[in-house]
Amino acid sequence: MDAACRAAGRDPASVTLTAVSKTQPPEAIDAILAAGQRVFGENRVQEAQGRWRDRRGGLADLELRLIGPLQTNKAANALDLFDLIETLDREKLARALATAAEGSGRTPRVLVQVNTGAEPQKAGVTVDGVDALVARARDLGLIVEGLMCIPPVDADPGPHFERLADLARRNGLATLSMGMSADYETAIALGATHVRVGSALFGERIVP
Repeated sequence: MDAACRAAGRDPASVTLTAVSKTQPPEAIDAILAAGQRVFGENRVQEAQGRWRDRRGGLADLELRLIGPLQTNKAANALDLFDLIETLDREKLARALATAAEGSGRTPRVLVQVNTGAEPQKAGVTVDGVDALVARARDLGLIVEGLMCIPPVDADPGPHFERLADLARRNGLATLSMGMSADYETAIALGATHVRVGSALFGERIVP
């Protein structure tokens, strides 16, 4: 990742590596923790609970980020475990997180997931709906830190990353979670502040 930052003329410290640890075995997680990695992304609340409950007690600097879709009935569990939720994509979920926050004493930190490719099978608010969802989430008391996207698999990711950066600027948002193992270099060149890398760190994902 440092090489990609240097190629883009950026300070490597300006980009955070999120290690995508979903489905990885305990020994793989422990090895990367031992190497100093502290920011991790998980897709499912229940799976992450089993993986991180016992680990995070001794890791004060650990940050867990939910990078998969979140059902409203799991909002409280997600808020209890994750430091940041990257997949806010609808007002109903924003309301559920705000309600969960009332009883937890924690203010949810979120990113709004944007479906930049308008793919019907993919989560994320439409490009046209970003401004309204950001405003509504703020009104509900959520801390909206930025935007996240996953470009279509077969598309050039560059235009999608540029679109996300434009939307973030328009809404005064500093965080851009974009870029994965196959396209993080492009994302960094176009302003990513967080890249979500799994297979490039762990090898091919183990499917349960």
